Amino acid sequence: MNKITVNIKQRLSLRKPLGEALEVVEKIADTLSLAKPTSDADTEAFCKAELKKIQEVFPHVKDFERDFPSFAFSIATGIGKTRLMGACIAYLYLAKGIKHFFVLAPNLTLYEKLIRDFGDPSYEKYVFKGIAEFVSNPPVVVTGDNYEKHRSNGAAIPGLLSPVEINIFNISKFNTENKTSRKGGQTVAPRMRRLSEYLGESYYDYLSNLPDLVILMDEAHRYHADASKKAVNELRPIIGLEMTATPTDEKGKSFKNIVYEYNLAQALADGKYVKNPTVAKRKDFKRGNLSDIELDTIKLEDAVSVHEKAKLQLQMYAKNNNVPVVKPFILVVCRNISHANDTVELLESDSFYESRYKGKVLQIDSSTKKDEEVEQLFVSLEKPDNKIEIVVHVNMLKEGWDVTNLYTIVPLRAADAPILVEQSIGRGLRLPYSGQRTGDPEVDKLTVIAHENFEAVIAKANDPNSVISKFSFIELDENENVVPGTTIVTAPTKQEVTITNLQQKVTTATTEQEQKRAQANIDARRAVWQVLENRNVTVKSTTQLLTAEETQKVEEAAVAYIQANATASNSLFAQEEAEEQIAQVKQVLKVVIKDFVENVIPIPRITILQDEVKAIYNWFDLDTSKERFRYQYVNPEIIRVGLADKMVETFSATESGRLSHSPRNQIVSELINYDDIDYDKCNKLLYHLTDQVLDNIASYDYDPKVVAAIVHQFKRDITEKIYQQIIQHFEIKSSGFKASKILPFVKILPQNMTEVPGYGKRDFRDIVEPKSAVKKYIFTGFLKSYFTENKFDSSTEQDFSFVLETDNSILRWLRPAPHQFNIYWGNGAKKYEPDFIVETDNAIYMIETKASKDANNEEVREKRAAAELFCERATEFTTANGDKPWLYIMLRHDLVTRTSSFNYLIQQNYIP
Repeated sequence: MNKITVNIKQRLSLRKPLGEALEVVEKIADTLSLAKPTSDADTEAFCKAELKKIQEVFPHVKDFERDFPSFAFSIATGIGKTRLMGACIAYLYLAKGIKHFFVLAPNLTLYEKLIRDFGDPSYEKYVFKGIAEFVSNPPVVVTGDNYEKHRSNGAAIPGLLSPVEINIFNISKFNTENKTSRKGGQTVAPRMRRLSEYLGESYYDYLSNLPDLVILMDEAHRYHADASKKAVNELRPIIGLEMTATPTDEKGKSFKNIVYEYNLAQALADGKYVKNPTVAKRKDFKRGNLSDIELDTIKLEDAVSVHEKAKLQLQMYAKNNNVPVVKPFILVVCRNISHANDTVELLESDSFYESRYKGKVLQIDSSTKKDEEVEQLFVSLEKPDNKIEIVVHVNMLKEGWDVTNLYTIVPLRAADAPILVEQSIGRGLRLPYSGQRTGDPEVDKLTVIAHENFEAVIAKANDPNSVISKFSFIELDENENVVPGTTIVTAPTKQEVTITNLQQKVTTATTEQEQKRAQANIDARRAVWQVLENRNVTVKSTTQLLTAEETQKVEEAAVAYIQANATASNSLFAQEEAEEQIAQVKQVLKVVIKDFVENVIPIPRITILQDEVKAIYNWFDLDTSKERFRYQYVNPEIIRVGLADKMVETFSATESGRLSHSPRNQIVSELINYDDIDYDKCNKLLYHLTDQVLDNIASYDYDPKVVAAIVHQFKRDITEKIYQQIIQHFEIKSSGFKASKILPFVKILPQNMTEVPGYGKRDFRDIVEPKSAVKKYIFTGFLKSYFTENKFDSSTEQDFSFVLETDNSILRWLRPAPHQFNIYWGNGAKKYEPDFIVETDNAIYMIETKASKDANNEEVREKRAAAELFCERATEFTTANGDKPWLYIMLRHDLVTRTSSFNYLIQQNYIP
C-alpha cells in the first residue's frame, strides 16, 4: 500500500471495507497497462493479455465481461459505494495522473444525486472533502447538457492546465428506448441507437478519443444487458470500475469480474456500518379469522408503537449527546395502487389514533410521481422540518434513495414475506450518525413488522445463505409501548428552581424600578453560577471557592461576563442593565458560591480505558482420535446426458494434480480465512497442527498424491475441525484498565427524562403499585439531590433514593446523566453509567444497584473493574488536595428497603 492510498483513506475517513477496496484499485492500477488497444481488431488479444496479468494477482477474476478491463466491487447497501467512487477518482488522479472519468447512473434519481455528490463542494455529502489537491481546483462535473459550455471555456485546449473532469450520464433513457415493443399485436424490434445519439456526436467523439478515460458504473447490475454493454464498450475506456450490491446479471448469473466483495451478510455480521435489523410481531398474535383489513390495521398500529418508541429514543440520544435530532419515519409497502390508496385513507382517518397522522402520510407510486409537492417531501425526508412520518409505497424504491432515518418497515399482504423482507431492508440499513453504530441499541435498530409471516421469516433465517440469518427476532409487548404524547424533559436543578421562584418576584413587583432590580438580581446569580461552573474546572477542591482569593476571582469573572454580553448586544439599554447587574453581583456572590459548594459533588475529570487486549494462541497437539480425520478419497466422475436420446452414462475422470498441490499450504490458507486467526501471531502453531493432520491422514495407508487429493476434496471440513480445536485453546487477555491524566472537576451535565402522559409526577415517598410502573413516573420532593426531579428504572432505585433523602449521614447525591463519566469497557466500545453518586462527611460513593443473579456475570465484573479504577484514581487526586476519597459500592437489590440505613447498606457491598 503506497502513501497516496494511505493518505486518501485517512483524509476521506474511509471505513475498513472501503479502504480495502481502494487497496485493490491500487493493485489493479499497478498491474494493468492503463492503455487502449492499438486498434479495434486487437481488442480481444489485448483483453486476454490484461486478464492474464490480473489473474496473477486476483485469480478469482474469470473474465472482464466487456471489451476493456472492468472490475466489479460487490459492496453492501449503506457502506458507501459513492464514497468509494470518489476515493477511486482521487487515487487514479493523484497516483496515475488520470484526469477523465465517466460515471454512469441507472436512473434520474441517482443521476441528480451523483451530480451533487461529485460537483457541489458545499453539499454535506460531497465525496472529495479532505482531498487538499481539490480544494482550490475541484473536479468539474460535465453532462450532456453543459458539455458545449464546458468546451467553450477552454477545457479541451491541449496543454491547458485543467481540473479533473467527471462526466455523468443517465443511461436509463438509452435502456428504455432500446427495449422491444409491441405494435398492433406484433413484436417490433427496437431501433438500436448508438450511444453517440444520446450524447451528441461531438461529445461522444470527445469522450471515446480520450486516452485516459475511466468508467465508473453505479448500480452496475443495470449495465450487464446486451444493449448497455454495447453502449459502454463504444466509449473505449482504459478501465471500468463497477459498483453494485447485487452482482448478478438479468439472468441471475453472478458476475465473473468480481474483484472485491463486502456483502450485506458480512456487514451484518461485523455490526459496525449498518443498522441492526430486527423482525417483530405482536406477542401472542394469531391470524385466525382476521380479514386483510383487520390484519393491516394491527400491523400498522404496531408499526406506530415501534415508531413512537424510536422517535423518543432518538430525541433522548440527541439531547444526551448534543447532536442533531434524527426524525424517523415508517415505510409501508403495499401490493398495488388501490391497496396504497386504502392504506393512506386508513392512516389519516379519525379512527386511527384520532387522526394523529393526518397530513403526515406520503404516498409514492406511479399515481403521485408527477406531483411536485409529493416529490419535494419525498426527497427531503431527512430534514427535521419535514412533516412526513409515514411513507406508503407500492414497489420497492429505486436505487439512490439513501435516507438514514428509516427505522420501521411494514410489508402488507406480502406473497413471499421472507423475500420481501430481504429486499426491503436495504432501504433502511443506513445509519444517521457518521454512518456508524452509536452503541445505543435503539438508535442502531431497524424493525420490520412481520406478524402473520413471522414463522416463515424465522424459517428463512435458518438458511445460512440468507441475509435474514443475521436478523434479531423480537415480540412486541403492549406493556412496553410508548404512550402517545410522551415527551423529553430536562430535570431542574436546585439553582434553577431558585431562579424560577425569584422570577415570580419580577412579575409581582409593584414598580418598574423594583422589577428591574429583581431581574438584575436574577441575571447576576446566573452570571456567578456560570462562572463557578468554569472555575470549578480549575480549582483542585470546591472548598477553595470559599476563600477570599477565589471569591475575588469569581466576582471579577462574573463582571467581565456581564460586560461582554452587554457589549455583544451593542445597545444603550443593555449597557444600563449591565450596570445594575454588576451592582447586584456583590450582593449575591457569597450566597451563590455557598449554594454551589453545598449542592455540587466534585467529580474529577478522568477517562478510564481498557488497556491493550492480547490474543493468545496456546500451543497444543491436535486431537486426531476417533478417526475424526479419516476420509475416503472420492474418484471424480463425469456424468453425460444425451439431449436427444436422454441416454445417461457415467465414467471416470482424471485430475491433473494442479488443484491439489501443496496440501500443507491449502490447509493453512483456509485457516487464516477465519476472522480470529492471526497468521502473524500463530503461524508456527498453524503449520504444527497442519503437519499433524497430514500425518494422520497418511497413516491410513495413503500415498502423498492421494493425501493431497483428499485435502483438496475435504479441506473445508478438515480446517473447520482444526479451527474448533484452536478456539478451545484460544483466549483474549487484557492487562486491565488504564486511567488518563487526572484533571480538576467536570461540569454536572443536564439529566433528560421522558414525561409520560397519564402518569405525570409523584412524590418520591409514594408507594407505587404495580412496581413495574415506577419507571413511568417523574418523582419530586427531593431536598438533597442535585436535581429536584428524578426518574428511576426500578422500585429498588426509588427506595434507595428514599434512604438517601432521609438518612442524616447523606449530604448530597446525584443521579448522573448518561455521559457524566468517561468510563469505558468492552474493548472501549461501551460506556459505564453508575446509578448514583452519594456524598457523606467522610467519602464520595459511586453506587450501582444490581440483582443478585447478575452480580457475578462477566460484563458486571468488567464494568466494576473499570469503575473501581476510576475511584482509585479519583481518590489519589482528591485526598492529595485535602478532599474526600471515592469508593465503589455494588448493592444487592434485595437488601434495599426504605427502613435500611445507608451505613448498613454499604456494608453489604457485594464483592465477587
